[in-house]
Amino acid sequence: MAKDNGSNIATLYRMVMPDHLCPYGLKSKDLLEREGYKVEDHHLTTRAQTDEFMKQHGVETTPQTFIGGQRIGGYDDLRVHFGKDAPKEERSDTSYQPVIAIFAVAFLMALGLSWYVFDNLLTLRGFEWFISISMCFLAVQKLQDVESFSTMFLNYDLLARRWVRYGKIYPFGEALAGILMTAGALIWIASPVAIVIGTIGAISVFKAVYIDKRELKCACVGGSSNVPLGFVSLTENLMMLGMGIWMLVKMYL
Repeated sequence: MAKDNGSNIATLYRMVMPDHLCPYGLKSKDLLEREGYKVEDHHLTTRAQTDEFMKQHGVETTPQTFIGGQRIGGYDDLRVHFGKDAPKEERSDTSYQPVIAIFAVAFLMALGLSWYVFDNLLTLRGFEWFISISMCFLAVQKLQDVESFSTMFLNYDLLARRWVRYGKIYPFGEALAGILMTAGALIWIASPVAIVIGTIGAISVFKAVYIDKRELKCACVGGSSNVPLGFVSLTENLMMLGMGIWMLVKMYL
């Protein structure tokens, strides 16, 4: 636990109004208490009181935390103070967290389905579910803001650059293929869709990243993604391509 000047008392000023309770104020109080501080909790109950406080201390936001007579700052500054985050200037603007969350939950769902249906965690059908559910989750990310996704998609997708509307069709195709493959139905529709968009996507990503050496953001988890274009997007497209081929072959076996 971090302490300043031997003191375990922190002073917190946060907005607590009838129509607004600052969430970052609550998070600051919780963090301080978890770090072992006794919090002197001062509520700013009116807009005028808040403005006066900010003017007095030369700050533009609340909450504000003081420890040992020194102003630490807002919630983000508090996290840096306790070593939970790096300083803003040292933080990377990329993150794999959305992709990790999608694949982890899809994997656990696939295990759960396999366990329920076959009374066995590890099955071939469970692996198929993992890929198809991942496709559905990734499609949902794109469908939240199709316009934003399609704009980012134009940075690297070869077909979308020739036919702009493809960027808005892609998420629906991915969702359709994922849903049908999860259900094991209409594979004669799902497989060709997955093969086509997976092939075009894989070629586009490979060209942009490994041939042209471009540094771009991946549209795989939506238009506001901080995931770098590269291995993740290539994997997504190869998964779709492989799944499409496998399900098509399986249908005729």
